[in-house]
Amino acid sequence: MKYISVQALHLALSEDPNFQLIDVRELYEYQICKLPSQHIPMAEIPSRVKEIDAAKSVCVMCKSGKRAAAVANLLETDYGFTDVWVVDGGIIAYAEQIDPNLEIYP
Repeated sequence: MKYISVQALHLALSEDPNFQLIDVRELYEYQICKLPSQHIPMAEIPSRVKEIDAAKSVCVMCKSGKRAAAVANLLETDYGFTDVWVVDGGIIAYAEQIDPNLEIYP
């Protein structure tokens, strides 16, 4: 499994057109704070996997990285994705290190 730092994610969001960020948090979490991403809650991944472009680099994000790691593993092992990354530290790390205006929630 590969991890991407929040610094590298920040660059990719602005510079990499061959990149897709998938946020797997629940809707209430996503509504508190979010990045430009596609929101697919973790439980909906199997039914919505066709919305994820396997031809792009796929970064998976959650609150801290644990759910994202599980989803990345699922995408690789069950669906054959080959370029999947986990956002190391999730939205919390992004808020702490990149954008302090994002609300951190319990």
